[in-house]
Amino acid sequence: MKTLGVIVNPIAGIGGKVGLKGSDGLEILKKAREMGAKSDAPRRAQEALHIIAKIKNDIHVLAYPDEMGANECRQAGLEPEIIGSITSNETCPEDTMKAAQKMTERGIDLILFAGGDGTARNIFSAIGSSIPVLGIPAGVKIHSAVYAINPHSAGEVASLYLQGKVVNLREAEVMDIDEEAFRQGRVSARLYGYLKVPVERRVQSVKSGARSEQAEVEGMAAEIIAGMDADTLYVIGPGTTTRSIMERLGLPNTLLGVDVIFDRKLIARDVNENQLFDLINQHGKARIIVTAIGGQGHILGRGNQQISPRIIRLVGKDNLTVVASRDKLVALQPHPLLVDTGDPSLDQELLGYVRVVTGWEDSIMYRISDDAE
Repeated sequence: MKTLGVIVNPIAGIGGKVGLKGSDGLEILKKAREMGAKSDAPRRAQEALHIIAKIKNDIHVLAYPDEMGANECRQAGLEPEIIGSITSNETCPEDTMKAAQKMTERGIDLILFAGGDGTARNIFSAIGSSIPVLGIPAGVKIHSAVYAINPHSAGEVASLYLQGKVVNLREAEVMDIDEEAFRQGRVSARLYGYLKVPVERRVQSVKSGARSEQAEVEGMAAEIIAGMDADTLYVIGPGTTTRSIMERLGLPNTLLGVDVIFDRKLIARDVNENQLFDLINQHGKARIIVTAIGGQGHILGRGNQQISPRIIRLVGKDNLTVVASRDKLVALQPHPLLVDTGDPSLDQELLGYVRVVTGWEDSIMYRISDDAE
């Protein structure tokens, strides 16, 4: 009988919707909570564990106590063996590291963990590449290649591995960035090491840092601006590709945040989810402009959690515009664009083909999926 270890970082991603771009550090955590933020990690973990519960009679499950795994297992229909101890509501990175160490000592077959890049770093620091792991994406950034493309896929891949239907492993990059620099608009990424993950197409690639061809990107920005309506609010997602729109308009921008334009003027900068919701309600008509993450293909759910399910539903999926260079899309093929909004029903509604603006008077139709098929 295979043994699965479950670890949940209960504060992972708590800063996403409120625009804090992460959850590293006690001060940021305190600020996020003061702003009313809640982590989506427990729900995401449950989504993956519901899939695994289908084979519960064939596996043994170990979990860390309370909100670090035990609660999520039980709510998904699993009865785990509890190991270790924590101070509830006061968990820290050391708890994640201890959990991984204790599970490794028990000789388990796979650690399934919910978190972000910081969580992956903690687990790597604790156990290196001694046993296989798989991440349930629940953080803000998710640059590392140890995560499934969404929680549902994490559950499916883990189940296949535990049943012996996926047997190959590969070394996947553990990447993280300096969150303080990130909040100031600088991306300082670092490779911390490698973790062993199951080889399966639903495990994402490391984020690419490649830059688009400048002329192509400038043409894309000109195309977007030419089509702007004076009575419509424009929500500009993060990224160097979308930044070109702001630069062409001569507006300051938040490289790694969400800015809002009305009548080609900046009316709000680096907004959180609540601010965005209020602005859209005030103006009525709105359009969301996002780009794809190079090497991964995610357009929603990675680094732009401010554009939440309720924001997307308020604006309407027909008012979503994707911008990307042709080089980025060619590098992505044959894989689709991906969505992982945190709302599986909304992800299903977004599936299909979307027009991607690739340059001046240039666009192509590209498929959106919630599965890296």
